Amino acid sequence: MKKGFLTLLLSFCTFIAFAQDVNNGSKQSGLSAERFPVFPNCENLESKELENCFYNQVQDFVFQNFVVPENLVQNNFQGKVKVLFEVDTNGVFKVIYVNAVDESLIQEAKRVFGKFPKIKPSTYDGKAAYSKYNIAISIPLKSPEQLASEAIAASEIVKSNTKQLTELDSIVYKKFNNPQFESHLNIPFSHSYYAHFDAAMNQVGANNHTASKPYTYVEVAKYYNLKAENEKLKKEASSWWTRKLWNENMVEIQGDGYWFTLNPIFDLQKGTASGNKRVSTFVNTRGLNFSGGLGSQLNFTTTVFESQGRFADYFNRYAQSIKPAGGNPAIIPGMGISKDFKTDAYDFPLAEANLTFAPSKFIDLQLGYGRNFIGDGYRSLMESDGASPYPYFKINTNFWKIKYTNTFMWLKDVRPEVTLERTYAKKFMANHYLSWNVSNKLNLGFFESVVWADTNNRGFDVSFVNPIIFYRSVEFASSARSGNALLGLTTKYKFSSQMNFYGQFLLDEFSLGEIKGKKNSWKNKFGYQLGVKYYNAFKVDNLVLQLEYNHVRPYVYSHSDPITNYGHNNQSMGHQWGGNIEELLVIARYHKGRLFADAKITFGTRGLDFDTTTDSYNYGGNIYKDYDLKRPYDSGVTVGQGNKTSIFITDLQVGYLVNPMTNLKLFGSFIYRDFDPTQNTLTTFKESTTWFSLGIRSDVFNWYFDY
Repeated sequence: MKKGFLTLLLSFCTFIAFAQDVNNGSKQSGLSAERFPVFPNCENLESKELENCFYNQVQDFVFQNFVVPENLVQNNFQGKVKVLFEVDTNGVFKVIYVNAVDESLIQEAKRVFGKFPKIKPSTYDGKAAYSKYNIAISIPLKSPEQLASEAIAASEIVKSNTKQLTELDSIVYKKFNNPQFESHLNIPFSHSYYAHFDAAMNQVGANNHTASKPYTYVEVAKYYNLKAENEKLKKEASSWWTRKLWNENMVEIQGDGYWFTLNPIFDLQKGTASGNKRVSTFVNTRGLNFSGGLGSQLNFTTTVFESQGRFADYFNRYAQSIKPAGGNPAIIPGMGISKDFKTDAYDFPLAEANLTFAPSKFIDLQLGYGRNFIGDGYRSLMESDGASPYPYFKINTNFWKIKYTNTFMWLKDVRPEVTLERTYAKKFMANHYLSWNVSNKLNLGFFESVVWADTNNRGFDVSFVNPIIFYRSVEFASSARSGNALLGLTTKYKFSSQMNFYGQFLLDEFSLGEIKGKKNSWKNKFGYQLGVKYYNAFKVDNLVLQLEYNHVRPYVYSHSDPITNYGHNNQSMGHQWGGNIEELLVIARYHKGRLFADAKITFGTRGLDFDTTTDSYNYGGNIYKDYDLKRPYDSGVTVGQGNKTSIFITDLQVGYLVNPMTNLKLFGSFIYRDFDPTQNTLTTFKESTTWFSLGIRSDVFNWYFDY
């Protein structure tokens, strides 16, 4: 999508939103306002009488004050001046739009409406509310009496030609009351945004399941009233532009059993980064999100992004290091394959979509293109959202103390060695995750996953379609060990409603004999996570503190055949760093009203490869390398082996929430990264980076810059 076309499309959508309010203006005053604005002469009138009195007073004031320009009088001009106006919450008349063939008539209409006295505003539920109306001013001017007599005559003509209303004529719009907050639509997964309701979701005794993400609105609504919280954030705004900027969706339509929203999506950043070389950084993302519901069971959302960007040098180099076959310069982590933009930047389009059908209160079915996450931490060792989006089908089953999530995914291997006739290799993944609330405080989760390739035109193997199954045995029976199966365990213990402990254990492969022999065999491929969250920390409302440790042994996520590794688009589907890592994270998140602040400190160790002529071994960090031919040790294998590299990252972000409906934020960010390998090589060397950015962003997915 070209930049100019997207700009035109956004302008068109803005016009649609404007037209929506214009076309519904007179209806809104009758449907969403309990009472019309009140002129002094209309006191003590109600309902239809008050409505007629209001229009009569407006017409009379116009008749008494409107002056037709002399040149039009001399030319016996006949026509109409159409005026769309509003009465705001203070009872002040404001012109929104005037349509006339002559500019002098437009200016005269604006002058007259600027002279209207302040009156009592319309009310809705007893509260002052803005309202919009339209009138047509006939030239030559006609008194209210003349207009009334003409209206009677016209009504007689209409009666003689009356025809039965069609279904289309009977469609009536309702006041939009944010039905998405009670829908089965997924809440866009952002760590910063989810922190707003994380404490409510993790109260002692709450029978919910927080590890399977993204959540749906209906899941969160049981424990946190998003609609009420958004109402608290609303600003006083009477004009259309200010309401759309601060409080509302750009387009919002609600009818009998259906609703739709349309919103522009932005991620516009500008910054500077020092490091191996100084870089002027930017992100220029423009997009559209269309969401809706048809009945109470069917919801959908789709977002299309057009993006260009240039990042800090370390991030650019990493994106280039995982580039796909076929000449494209890079894969932007978490986004997807990019093409060149100008001389040193990237163009990376992106699309996400989700269609959810909930046939009963126990089950919802999702067909989507996006990312998923399993876990209660910042990282997930089992299924994270750090890789590019992918097609998936998900089944969520929720009953008693159980939530059972089945996800079937269609993935890609984009390495040159498996690319044939410019077509990337297909691979498939199926996950099961069962979450069980053992008690008011303890939750256990059981995870299994299998990855297989399209070898011998195997395609999507129906052996794994059955959602109640053990993948390890089925994979063994169906594929002569060409697949890759993993097992996992999660746990969460609510020490109190303020403090939760969580953890994960991932088992890729192990040898019981090697474990007993304490040889640190390369076959013992496992990882674990330990973490704690402290809500409303130190009695400060909305302050969340988090401490997390991740440990992943060498060769985890790898496989004897690299195509069946635990990866997609040259990125790990588990921890973003791959295998042979350990990491300690300290995180703080705080918000008050529309203000927010996030801070994260990372202490990490990675065992990287040397990739030199004298040492080309695979030390277990790169999950796309063959470990049978290039493995240096069979025993004595420990985290950090190879080119042991220390990583320290500080990531700070502060900002202001502009619009809660799209999570649009003004922000400033600061990242400091220190990367210190044991040995400098061509691709791995000591480097310190300082990266400042300012921008405005719709926070609807997680950007991970901590590589």
